[in-house]
Amino acid sequence: QVQLVESGGGLVQDGGSLRLSCTASGGIFSINVMGWYRQAPGQQRELVADITSGGNRNLVDSVKGRFTISRDNAKNTVYLQMNSLNPEDTAVYYCNGRGVWNRGVRLAELWGQGTLVTVSS
Repeated sequence: QVQLVESGGGLVQDGGSLRLSCTASGGIFSINVMGWYRQAPGQQRELVADITSGGNRNLVDSVKGRFTISRDNAKNTVYLQMNSLNPEDTAVYYCNGRGVWNRGVRLAELWGQGTLVTVSS
């Protein structure tokens, strides 16, 4: 079955950096949009950043200038480089894939299991 496998979460100090990785596996042909959402306790899940197969990027205002999203289409992998982290970035981060295609068939939206990012002061 197709799935998204995430890695890179953990505990970092205020001002530190982390890089999240997410790889789609299971015979995926293409994914139009890959991105990252996050959810903190008591808050709604929000889009952090996404990127199309053509390289168009979208980031939430609160992370602009600090986070960078990129992808390797050949590897079906998306990355989120997070710099200058602060405690407000603490959340569970979920990888997301939309517009997933395999042999002319559009598959359901994909979600990773989530990886916890904790930023301590």
